[in-house]
Amino acid sequence: MNRKLIIVLAIAIAAFGAVYALFAGGQPAPSPPPVAEAPPPRGDIDQVLVAAQELPMGVTVGDGALVWQAWPTAAVSEQMIAKSADPKAVEEVKGSMTRVAFLRGEPMRRDKLVKAGTGGFMSAILPSGKRAVAIKIDNGGDTSAGGFILPNDRVDVVSLVRDDDASKARGVEVVVANTILANVRVLAIGQNVEEQNGKKVVTGANATLELDSEQVNLIVFAQHASAGVLHLALRSLADSGGSAQTMAAPTAKYGVTVIRYGAAEQVIR
Repeated sequence: MNRKLIIVLAIAIAAFGAVYALFAGGQPAPSPPPVAEAPPPRGDIDQVLVAAQELPMGVTVGDGALVWQAWPTAAVSEQMIAKSADPKAVEEVKGSMTRVAFLRGEPMRRDKLVKAGTGGFMSAILPSGKRAVAIKIDNGGDTSAGGFILPNDRVDVVSLVRDDDASKARGVEVVVANTILANVRVLAIGQNVEEQNGKKVVTGANATLELDSEQVNLIVFAQHASAGVLHLALRSLADSGGSAQTMAAPTAKYGVTVIRYGAAEQVIR
């Protein structure tokens, strides 16, 4: 073979190899196939008893009011009713009375239910150590924030009494306003224990308040001293935290008529 032809052929082969190496090295290497991500481990699932419909406070749980719903086992609290612990709970809960209102889908709780026949409704919704006391208010709302106080609102109780010493000194009747209790929970207005049918104004002849035993004595005395009428001041929702507070004993003084030897004498107590 011609020597020149061999040299040209060798140069051509070398050039071809260089061009091939250049293009092959410039292309990205093929990506590895995607690795399928393992699904997250499925936690244990239980079933809890929930309200199948809205249940107002004070109603009896009947047929169709309850349903089982899947619930993460780790999120089941002690007060919830789990199917794993009590498969026959639906029949057991039927006939109970609701101490609070339940929304649809809300888990039923044993501490918010009371068995029928174990006492009246008002005693069922009272916390331990509390008493329900009714005081007189007017139907027009003059002593109850214009009628805008609803059950479960928080109020201050104000007593209006006659100051006998100031009245004698000035020669005119002097009336003193005294806040005796603060942040008191209203249990009922009249016979209404909760808002009904979207009603925003509830009035009644009396208000039932949640008090402790000492506050009961205080408010009974204050009602007697203020001629049976106490005033309720509605508190803001932002100021309604905590328990009821006793602000001061009523400054009321009431008279007792004592008859001595046929003569009547007024004694101030």
